Amino acid sequence: MSPSLSVVSDNVVGALPRSEALSMRVRRLQAEARGLAREHIAALVAALHEAEVLAAEIAEGGEAYPAGIRDIARRLTEECELKIGTIEAINARL
Repeated sequence: MSPSLSVVSDNVVGALPRSEALSMRVRRLQAEARGLAREHIAALVAALHEAEVLAAEIAEGGEAYPAGIRDIARRLTEECELKIGTIEAINARL
């Protein structure tokens, strides 16, 4: 005689309930997103540093560059410096 069949629950002993497992996944994904955002912010700061260096070179380039462009580059150098400081201050609070 064959053994009788019965419905067996898919619950595994020690497994987390589905809602807890999902909430843990959400927390993990949120942490991953925050990490990626920090990397993206770091890339922005690096690009601003590069723009600041280029602008400073043009601002100090003398007569080889038109006066209006030198002036814009000088102002851009100052703006980049300020924006980098602001971004870093905001990012430090996170």
